[in-house]
Amino acid sequence: MKKYILIYNPVSGDAKFKLKLDEVVEYLQMNDGIVLTFRTRYKGDIRPFIKEAKEFASDGIIVSGGDGTVHEVINAMMTEAVDVPLGIIPSGTCNDFAGYLNFHKNIPGCLSAVTSGKWRMVDVGKVNGEYFLNVASAGLLTSVAHNVDTALKNTLGRMAYYFKGLGELPNFQSLHVSITADGQTFSENILLFLVMNSGVVGSFPPLAPEAKIDDGKLDILIVNKCSISELMGLFISIFSGRHTLSSHIRHLQATDIYIECNEPIESDLDGELGPPLPLAISTVTKKLRVFQLP
Repeated sequence: MKKYILIYNPVSGDAKFKLKLDEVVEYLQMNDGIVLTFRTRYKGDIRPFIKEAKEFASDGIIVSGGDGTVHEVINAMMTEAVDVPLGIIPSGTCNDFAGYLNFHKNIPGCLSAVTSGKWRMVDVGKVNGEYFLNVASAGLLTSVAHNVDTALKNTLGRMAYYFKGLGELPNFQSLHVSITADGQTFSENILLFLVMNSGVVGSFPPLAPEAKIDDGKLDILIVNKCSISELMGLFISIFSGRHTLSSHIRHLQATDIYIECNEPIESDLDGELGPPLPLAISTVTKKLRVFQLP
């Protein structure tokens, strides 16, 4: 029989995944699986569990939660050298990496990817010793996920992020950053930067349509300083896919990136609080196995 670890966040998204546990266990058992289940309780409890239980998960680790929960799991896997495929059941407010892989909140569909045994190798980003699967960012809107009340997220979903972000606009000051990407250095006054693996962030349409999760590169999207009206127009252009044509946008690809700022600022990694700038970011090529849809 195949052995899996199932890690789930009971408060992710609408907090209803825990009501589906029996369905998940039944599906895996019906497909010759044995499941060791772990319920997260607080930030940082996933790595100690994986360290103790990793020998059990000979056939895969399954995670249900949002981008932040997946972030904790892949960091634990990288740090503890756990080389088994990862299965994702999206149940968070935002599920950007899962969305890129066409995993939706359909539990049987997600589990079919696990039981099929088919997987693909994907890149992982590394920044100041920590890993990220989808995005490293800083600036306007990037701290919203840390400050939105859980009850509000559960009630309004991703709209809670948008409402919170709109409240930041009038008071936000631009940042002066210096960015070195594969040896090319430039300085800009910016509103935010995104260093992306999949190119999908915040449940928006792809911000970097050419991004691939197995090309050995990360996509950098920089929004330069502009007025609020210009910024709102830029957001509208995102939905039509025309934002990369804007004079306020700089887009490039790189393997090694260094970003520094002339003032203290914290970063965001996959929706979780990341290290303060400066950031030394690199691509760890085809580092992680992820189950894929059959």
